[in-house]
Amino acid sequence: MKAAIFDRFGVPEEVLQVREVPLPEPGRNQVRLRMLASPINPSDLMTVRGEYGSRPTLPATPGFEGVGVVDKSGGGLLPLLRRLKPGRRVAFSSTAGGAWAEFAIVSARQLVPVPDDIPDEQAASFFVNPASALVMTQYVLKVPPGEWLLQTAAGSALGRMVIRLGKHFGFRTINVVRRREQAEELSRAGADAVICTADESIPQRARALTEGRGVKYAIDPVGGETGSAVIEALGAGGRLLIYGTLSREPIAIDPRLLIVGSKRVEGFWLSEWVREQRVLKMLRLSRTIRDLMRAGILTSEVGATFPLDEVQKAVAQAAQAGRSGKVQLRLG
Repeated sequence: MKAAIFDRFGVPEEVLQVREVPLPEPGRNQVRLRMLASPINPSDLMTVRGEYGSRPTLPATPGFEGVGVVDKSGGGLLPLLRRLKPGRRVAFSSTAGGAWAEFAIVSARQLVPVPDDIPDEQAASFFVNPASALVMTQYVLKVPPGEWLLQTAAGSALGRMVIRLGKHFGFRTINVVRRREQAEELSRAGADAVICTADESIPQRARALTEGRGVKYAIDPVGGETGSAVIEALGAGGRLLIYGTLSREPIAIDPRLLIVGSKRVEGFWLSEWVREQRVLKMLRLSRTIRDLMRAGILTSEVGATFPLDEVQKAVAQAAQAGRSGKVQLRLG
């Protein structure tokens, strides 16, 4: 079988190669999938560069999520295995990676059967962005109806999901972008307010929108000057979740900003949150994601699609700023 492999950390389009490798065999409570599609997420690119929160043992195959068809089961006692017969289409998220290949080995616990009415291109992105958007806003921050949530990188696939979640659950969104054309696009897409950092101040505009109070809820995947500005925009009791480092720059925090008003800055990593949850809660989360995906709320805009043999072109496209839609690898 073919797989995308890197032997050293570095620029993804330079270190990734497609090679023929032996067909892997599933172990106990594992399943071998014939892969259909996998998205290219920022976490995948950071992993290849060696900048993610955990580093794989090299050589490694990237890809934290995707959709595939059950090819073979390794057996075991998990009740879920009885539902995972060969030919069953499933979505998965795996902290071990491995999705950018024609076949992948995945723990049965990490598989979610996908209904026929969800197409491959949406099922491929079933978990990372949808779960992050839903968990941060509804499970961790628990943003109540009518409140403002400020988010940076609002033009991303996850950012657009947060806007739609706001409409669904009744909270309002302040959406930070870098370009004026993005601001106009998000306004048309239903954003309640947009701040363009090219000509606006995040703290000043946020306080104007909240009648001087500042925001109580915020999420930021950027860091650097942008993350620092979000902290300035927090009001009394404000809470910021940091879930990424797209700028690759540290956030500068004036301790007085946190002391006055008892504000909080916290890190959020979906993988760690998932490890702390019970199985039944994760099953309910998967069902909620499925229902919201069917309703068009947690869907991803799909951009360019590449075959596995063109993985270098795919990762280069995914790394471009201002691109439209989620880049995917078509594996099946």
